[in-house]
Parts: sequence; C-alpha cells; structure tokens
Amino acid sequence: MSAAIVAAARALIGVGFRLHGRDPAQGLDCLGLAAHAYRAAGFAGRVPSGYPLRGGDPGVIARTIDASGLVRSAAPALGDLILCVSGPGQLHLAIISEGGVIHADAALRRVVERPGPVPWPVIAAWRLPHRGE
Repeated sequence: MSAAIVAAARALIGVGFRLHGRDPAQGLDCLGLAAHAYRAAGFAGRVPSGYPLRGGDPGVIARTIDASGLVRSAAPALGDLILCVSGPGQLHLAIISEGGVIHADAALRRVVERPGPVPWPVIAAWRLPHRGE
C-alpha cells in the first residue's frame, strides 16, 4: 500500500506549483500533492484539506490529520506523510520515498523528489492505519 502512495506521488513529479493548488492540471501545493497521491492510491478522504500551512498552528494541523484516519508513526517510512517546519512560520507536508521525499517545492515551482534525508525538522509523521509501526 505504501508503494502505491509513492507511485501516485511520483506520477505528479513535474506538475507545477500553485499555492492552495488542489488540481494537478492547475498546479499543486504540498497539501494538494498529499491529498491527490493518497486519493489516487485509493485512500480517498485520508488527507484533509482546507486549512493553511503558511502561518498555521502545528497542533491544529496535527489534530486534523489525526482525525482523518491516519495514525502517528514514530519512525517515518516509505509512503508516510510528514509534517515539517520548512521555514519561519512555514509548515510543509511531504511523502517519504525510497531514499528521499516527494514534495511540492515552491522555490522550484513544481513537484519534485528530493534525495537524501529530510532537510527540515519533522514535527510528526502519519501512515495508513493497517500498517504496523
């Protein structure tokens, strides 16, 4: 199942970045990427939308994701959704891939797969409820 999430996210690599973007044809932000990848992998409704990550409250966002049906993960693994602090007052979602993360990069203006360790402090991680810790 986690491989399906990563494959769905990978299929979006190259899609343009758009703040508040929820449609790949128009562009995606990090929340749009996460929601679309989970939905395309068959997990509709797992990633909530409609709240801001810029200047948002990490606790509120974490509780919203907790309530979505995803479960917290102590050690992020393939296909997990992570919430990071990517800059002052800036929260960011990304999906763990083999050896990196897939995310909507505002600076590069597109969805990319970034190799290596997660470059931002990770606040929390979630996975599908049927996967073990």
